[in-house]
Amino acid sequence: MIGANLIKEAREGSLRLFVILVPMTIFIVAAAASLIDLDGFFAVAQAMNDWILATFSSLISWAVFGFVLTCGAVVVSPLGKVKIGGANAKPILKPWSWFSITLCTTIAIGILFWAMAEPLFHLYDPGGAGRGLEAASAQAQQFSLVSLFMHWAISPYAIYTVAALTFALAYHNLGKPYSVSGPFIALIGRPLPNALAAILDAAILLALIMGMAASLGAGMLLLSGGVANLTGLQSGPIMLASVALAIGIIVLVSSLTGLMQGIRILSVTNAWFFFIFLGFVIVFGPTLEMLQQGSQAIVGYVSEFVDRSLMIGAASDDSEWAKSWTIFYFANWLAWAPVTAMFLGRIARGYSVRAFVLVNLILPALFSMIWMSAFGVFAMETDLGQAGLLKESLDATGPESVLFRALEELPVSSLMIPVLLLLSFISYVTAADSNTEAISQICKTHTHAMTEADEIEPSAPRLKIIWIILLCLMAWIMVAFSGIDGVRMLSNVGGLPALFVVLGLQVCLIRMMFQSKALNQAAIASPSRPSEP
Repeated sequence: MIGANLIKEAREGSLRLFVILVPMTIFIVAAAASLIDLDGFFAVAQAMNDWILATFSSLISWAVFGFVLTCGAVVVSPLGKVKIGGANAKPILKPWSWFSITLCTTIAIGILFWAMAEPLFHLYDPGGAGRGLEAASAQAQQFSLVSLFMHWAISPYAIYTVAALTFALAYHNLGKPYSVSGPFIALIGRPLPNALAAILDAAILLALIMGMAASLGAGMLLLSGGVANLTGLQSGPIMLASVALAIGIIVLVSSLTGLMQGIRILSVTNAWFFFIFLGFVIVFGPTLEMLQQGSQAIVGYVSEFVDRSLMIGAASDDSEWAKSWTIFYFANWLAWAPVTAMFLGRIARGYSVRAFVLVNLILPALFSMIWMSAFGVFAMETDLGQAGLLKESLDATGPESVLFRALEELPVSSLMIPVLLLLSFISYVTAADSNTEAISQICKTHTHAMTEADEIEPSAPRLKIIWIILLCLMAWIMVAFSGIDGVRMLSNVGGLPALFVVLGLQVCLIRMMFQSKALNQAAIASPSRPSEP
């Protein structure tokens, strides 16, 4: 029934078959290949992953550093005063709701999964042999925190900010279509050829589903680890399949029941949880060590930022380590950026460009640095103080178990762990909501500007069902039979095509810096949307 209805819609011209079928085919072939010949599939995937890292790691690192510089230039330029949507535009969302949605859409479940596991990796392998640091030393702790800042703060949020701001101005101020190709139309002054636009959107859709599968895989591992911690059951393929099924159902129901209101409520709830959870860990954890080591790490982060961003100077000695960690993270963020940018740009109407940079880059990056200082120091101090307690858990069952094992060292852990499981669920659903909606919008043929109904009502439910099933299946195959390595490969592969798209969006944004007067006088691109009550 679903397939027949999709065929009917395609014949009527309301669906973009090329954009749908190319990424979907690649995705299905990959899933089938992994089931038929798992070893052969991962040999090919590993070869692709190695090739991407060997060929494009320098380009990725230099590009991300360029995005940071571009964000700084935008803030001090006349473009910073421009209001998104035109001089008379009114905000859709109140500031706190806007920040909450932005934070939860971008951070998803990753900050929960990696906050305590990643610092342990760096503590015992501080930059590889090139750094010459002793494992589990004070210098290794410093290296670990600075690495967390590199992977979760300014640089990755600059990727999102460049892409989202470009889309926001093209869509709201210049009246360009709601698609990845919209800003490029503004750049060249005429519509892209249909074939080129289709190839662009298909590549971005492939990047997004690879990134979503990677994030879903991390969420499955985290949730299965929490269930195992609570029940004593072993986390394996069956439990992972159950978690994947539950996530798929919740994401599907959420994505089919309206957009802005549900996401706003989920995000505000989720953001409050993040702050409460962070405060709990700071108060009951090693507070003084968090303040001391976090402050030292900030100084180290600033002093090493250029070298580690570009893999030059002292950082050139650990370039192989950086490919496995820093470039992996940048590729992961790149995979999500173009399509997530469509959502982030859409909800920013009524605010200035400088406010956009504040809410999409500075505030989330600051929050992330505080979060990583608290959880990173707590994990490392707990492990060093208890003879490798968390490292033993990491080696035995993987990163998914570390957070829950660490929480057992805090008061009322029996209450905190179930609450954390529930909110981990909400974290992924919050991020997946906007992206499943974006997937359906990319797959549709838009013959007119999006109306108020288009923006509020869920679109293409049959496509969402198919994509969510495929995403859950692929993520389950990867994590059930290869663990976190499969997730890492998916992220790198998905980030490659997105890299070139975000570079193109950067060029569009730089050109807009010289059109600030025209942009500020522009009328709102599409019909008036309702504001938050």
